[in-house]
Amino acid sequence: MNQGLALEVMLSGESVLLTGSAGAGKTYVLNQFIRLAKNDGKHVSVTATTGLAATHLGGTTIHSWSGIGISDELQHGFIEFMAKGRKEIIEKTDVLIIDEISMMHDYRLDMVDEVCRVVRKCDEPFGGIQIIMSGDFFQLPPINRGDSRAGGFVVNSKVWQELDPTIIYLQEQHRQDDSELLEILDAMRAGELRREHAEKLLSRVTDKPMDDEIITELHTVNVDVDRINEARLDTLPGDELFYTQSTTGGKNYVEALQRSVLAPNVLRLKKGALVMAVKNSLDKKYVNGSLGIVMDFEAGTEYPIVEFKSGKVVTMTPDTWELRDGDKKRASISQIPLRLAWAITVHKSQGMTLDAARIDLRKAFVEGMGYVALSRVKNLFSLHLLGINQMALRVSEDAQNIDVLLRDKAARDQKRFAYLEELAKKRSTDLPKKLVKKSSGWSEKIAKMRQTYPNAYMPWEASQDALLKEKFQNGTTVKQLSKLLGRHEGSIMMRLQKHFGEDIGTIG
Repeated sequence: MNQGLALEVMLSGESVLLTGSAGAGKTYVLNQFIRLAKNDGKHVSVTATTGLAATHLGGTTIHSWSGIGISDELQHGFIEFMAKGRKEIIEKTDVLIIDEISMMHDYRLDMVDEVCRVVRKCDEPFGGIQIIMSGDFFQLPPINRGDSRAGGFVVNSKVWQELDPTIIYLQEQHRQDDSELLEILDAMRAGELRREHAEKLLSRVTDKPMDDEIITELHTVNVDVDRINEARLDTLPGDELFYTQSTTGGKNYVEALQRSVLAPNVLRLKKGALVMAVKNSLDKKYVNGSLGIVMDFEAGTEYPIVEFKSGKVVTMTPDTWELRDGDKKRASISQIPLRLAWAITVHKSQGMTLDAARIDLRKAFVEGMGYVALSRVKNLFSLHLLGINQMALRVSEDAQNIDVLLRDKAARDQKRFAYLEELAKKRSTDLPKKLVKKSSGWSEKIAKMRQTYPNAYMPWEASQDALLKEKFQNGTTVKQLSKLLGRHEGSIMMRLQKHFGEDIGTIG
């Protein structure tokens, strides 16, 4: 499916999985949809499975939005202890975005579903919220740790089966401009990597230092990232300053919180250090993931003064992270919200496009890790490998099996939405103007359409669904249903196929 039709399907109110290979434009389509949906008056909650991924869309983590935090299951009375403000956000939400869905455990998606149903007092999937999941199952999978509950991809969740989301599989490529690299990445996805592909990758292996000192380095484990960052800091002249975090709460709660906080226990800085912000600022001067240089230290407080790539100069003061159980604060960590950034992990690079990268895949330890790293760059020429192991060339067999099913359903879903292709063409002509002018042109088209179909592009309510099924089973035609429910005949047909399957035949 192309981006234009994908956008129309999402705007029609369907709950979907937006997927496709790295660089297919998933984030681009999401940003367009978010802007247009908000402009149409919808309350859109933007989330992702990681804090860094959430910053690409200007949102928060799904764990924070839903209130489930780092829990493996919902405790008895969980909703009663939930903050009033959190409940209000969930109640008001019309659309919930969950980006990087491949990294979310199946049982946690079921937890989010349960929270939404209870808070909204509606026994529909996610309490009736339109769900937009985005991600690529060939990239990083959900991580199972020995001390927590094990789980798999979200397609194995209970709510996935009940929701039965429409599959939007983007086929275009907007990152790589090199047919050789694209061929390698496609072969990895298909599990058909050949000798010629491996030789092309090995030709990019070099241990020579790069001439460009600011080239991004990607490594697979935190210990290597920390070692490189500390070594680079040591080469800088001048005095160094130390900032030690302070904590409150029980030891087990503090340790649990520390696993999700990117700020180090002890932050060591000098003038000239390359740093990354690890939290959004309340005044929007920087976001989680913003890169900058330490220019100086404030007199008196000695807080670091950072010039970010955006051009903003900010005195970085301590910020606080909290672990809450409902209204109860279990632990907190206070620290300068920075970390050194000469090197980052492959995990934190997911979603990024890099002009060039120096990548070490000798310690790749999970399927999909090599695919994520190699797909960050635009071509083989901009890829510089320190080394690569066998694991780095593998992708999940589960992901390959899931991909076959997704592609098949995506083809069928595309046919169901063929009636929206003309709208997609019209929008593509006006889109740049609409994005500048708050989509006034599209709003006018919707208003005109609703003169004939009053409920066009409106979410389906449970009562409307019940009436649709009752009337259809009693012999009412699609044309009659269209008039009765105020919706386009194509929309009626699509909804009937969702309820009764695609073999309902052609109905007059």
